[in-house]
Amino acid sequence: MDSIQQLVEDDVVARLAKRDAGLFTDEVQERQPILHRMGWIDLATKAAERVPQYASITQQVIDEGAKDVVLLGMGGSSLASLVVSEVFGAAPDHPRLHVLDTTSPVTVSALIGQLDPQSTWFLVSSKSGTTIEPLSLYAIFRAWADEALGHPAAGRHFMVITDPGTPLEKLRQKEVMRIVLPAPANVGGRFSALTAFGLMPAALLGVDVAELLRRAAEMDDACRTPGEDNPAAALAAWIVDAQRAGRNKLTLAASERYASFPLWIEQLVAESTGKGGTGVVPVPETAMARPTGFGQDRAVAVLRSTDDDDLANWAEAVRAEGHPVFDIEIADPFDIGAEFVRWEYATAMVGYLLGINPFDEPDVGTAKTATLQVLVGADVIPAVADLDGVWVTYGGGLAAEGQPPPASLADALGQALAALGESDYLALLAYLPFDDSRLEPLRVAVPKVAATRRSAVCLELGPRYLHSTGQLHKGGPDEGVFVVISARDREDLRVPGQAYSLSRLHRAQAEGDLVTLAERGRRVMRVDLPDSTPATVALLADALVQAAGSV
Repeated sequence: MDSIQQLVEDDVVARLAKRDAGLFTDEVQERQPILHRMGWIDLATKAAERVPQYASITQQVIDEGAKDVVLLGMGGSSLASLVVSEVFGAAPDHPRLHVLDTTSPVTVSALIGQLDPQSTWFLVSSKSGTTIEPLSLYAIFRAWADEALGHPAAGRHFMVITDPGTPLEKLRQKEVMRIVLPAPANVGGRFSALTAFGLMPAALLGVDVAELLRRAAEMDDACRTPGEDNPAAALAAWIVDAQRAGRNKLTLAASERYASFPLWIEQLVAESTGKGGTGVVPVPETAMARPTGFGQDRAVAVLRSTDDDDLANWAEAVRAEGHPVFDIEIADPFDIGAEFVRWEYATAMVGYLLGINPFDEPDVGTAKTATLQVLVGADVIPAVADLDGVWVTYGGGLAAEGQPPPASLADALGQALAALGESDYLALLAYLPFDDSRLEPLRVAVPKVAATRRSAVCLELGPRYLHSTGQLHKGGPDEGVFVVISARDREDLRVPGQAYSLSRLHRAQAEGDLVTLAERGRRVMRVDLPDSTPATVALLADALVQAAGSV
């Protein structure tokens, strides 16, 4: 039975619309937590009632002189806003939006240097209200604002988005922040694009939120249609048919304007499906080469503007090579609202077809725990070689007793690349500043390595990926080879009220994930650079390309 037939015969569309938690488990006691995560199903309609509030707050902060808004969040609390910001930009007379989802002190310091506290407002976004990254960033920016504006006056520059009753909501009251915007408690973080997490930032940018939601509501109606005409069911069936045929590397290609959207799809699909040893591996594609060099584990989803003939021609070339292609045409930026809904429904249906619960993330907490342990002094895996200041460590399936130390960085990376099997993928987990000049050498190297090795290669930025693909890395199929990249930059910032600095937190997150992946037996190594300057990162990128060509 193919997947679309299975969805039809099992009446999945109608059952999903009724929030039937029995779709995802036979255990009665497990159904309530699932039901508590299914509030996204009619959100496109319900969210419209909040639009006047978002518009009112936007006008208030503009009238008070807001020129910049900084969003402090991670994963589902930030990626939808990142997409909206990249797709729409700021309308005239509206503030710029800076999505800060990193603990890199280099990135944070650079942003502080660009901002004027008098004209900067903040959104502190965390569903649980306990996420260490936005809380640490809040402490830094609050101290900065207090020094310039005075306490408690600076509190009016801070707004909170969180679930009702969280520690962050209580902190908002204690520290006299401007307002709390409650997020629906029955909507999981990665399904929260159409809650305050995604819509308040959109309103601040000057996006027509009502129109965005109208497109979303139209897609919601379409996703309740039974049969092959259902756009989400068609997408889900295509993904699962490809996965069952060994093509579980969901390659995501997008027109330039929508290039950030695959990041949001990546966290939704990876965190929802990557568990129990199964899953779909999203692979954002940036180099539209012909021929592609793709292996037989690829299925390609294309999100293209109607006038993007280059991407349309590339998709046809991919199809001609024998790879399955799912083509999504985006008429204009407001269709992003519809795509949020299509992919959410499709991801839930993929969970049903794969026999997993798409609404939990059982392995995400392990890396968080490991980070906290490192911060209080737990041992980390020692380096096995110092290659001119580059420290190399192997763990899990790459660690071998009696293995001679590598003679060069290319040799060290070659030991990881040699472990790639026919259906494996390489994930570069880069704890580096979010800076194009520093990341560009790795971005250029990724398609070269992929073409040489005929393997999917993903460049993931830490700690962002811990809240998205991190679940897949640990709970999904054992097909990943992981290279954790960190750097010993001297830049640092004190985190007020904490015993750790921002640099220490950033390194602890890299080290915690290294330990966690190793404990799971995953094939993992760490490359710790002396700094993250473009020249040093370029040396790593060159060594990676050299290693790919020599193993």
